[in-house]
Amino acid sequence: MREVAFIKQNKEKWLEFEQGFQNKDKKSPDDIANLHIKIMNDLVYAQTYYPKSKVTVYLNKLAKSSFDHVYDSKRTNQNPFIYFFLDKVPLLCYQYRKYFYLSFIVFFVCFFVGLLSTFNDETFARQILGNNYVDITIENIESGDAMAIYKGGSNWGTFIGIYDNNQRVGLYMFLSGIFLGIGTAFYVVKNAIMVAVFQAFFYQYNSLFDSLKGIWIHGTYEIFGIIIEAAAGYIIGASILFPGTLKRFESFKKGIRDAFYIFISTIPFTIIAAFLEGYVTRYSNKMPTVFCFLIIGFSLVSISYYYLILPFKVARKHSLR
Repeated sequence: MREVAFIKQNKEKWLEFEQGFQNKDKKSPDDIANLHIKIMNDLVYAQTYYPKSKVTVYLNKLAKSSFDHVYDSKRTNQNPFIYFFLDKVPLLCYQYRKYFYLSFIVFFVCFFVGLLSTFNDETFARQILGNNYVDITIENIESGDAMAIYKGGSNWGTFIGIYDNNQRVGLYMFLSGIFLGIGTAFYVVKNAIMVAVFQAFFYQYNSLFDSLKGIWIHGTYEIFGIIIEAAAGYIIGASILFPGTLKRFESFKKGIRDAFYIFISTIPFTIIAAFLEGYVTRYSNKMPTVFCFLIIGFSLVSISYYYLILPFKVARKHSLR
């Protein structure tokens, strides 16, 4: 579409929004928000086909100046906590969904590299996991309790220690995005290969089933959370590399703010993962197998729904699609 036709086709909508913004008492917050979303779509179109045009600058300023006002008006009658987790974060997840897909792809590519390396090199597991860990785990497998390593220490102490470790890993994933996303990719490669080696090692010692029903009780939230935290790091890196019509520093500020909100949303899952590792995983060999897989299934469905399905539902509600 030619730029003149694009402007002619949409200018009434833009004026309608400006009037609605200036006279917010004449339109409901939902109506204003829906107009805002439509303008965001127009902005994306303009950035694609008319990147250096004045209309792109105009739409960018219009969308930027109105965003906080629009969503502040939508949450005036809503609990801020509920709004953040059930509205704001899902909308951000929808907006940045391509980075989530990228994060999953990078993680699983590295995961399969780790599997192949372990199966083709007998010393690879020791290089990644360390001799001490490998030797102890082999002893545990031979004694009939492959998950014995998770039974050391108190429930509470394990919970605190694991949460501290997992939260630091997630923070590294997030903050490393400032190195153009390369730092985040480094941590993804490291963790994905480690998970692959871990599973391949148990497979080689005929304990894969025991490891699956034990490790993934807490590992589902833990690993999924790491992938989401990595996506937040990629968002920061992309905000520096691809500022679009914004000044680079403005783009960076927006990117790190949005990525931080997404990172914050992973904290409850990290806490639950640490709790499960401290209080449940250690009893996996005594629990009914079906109960173990019910926990794993619920964890996978719940976190997948929150980050991969709910964003589309919330976006549809806000007419983002």
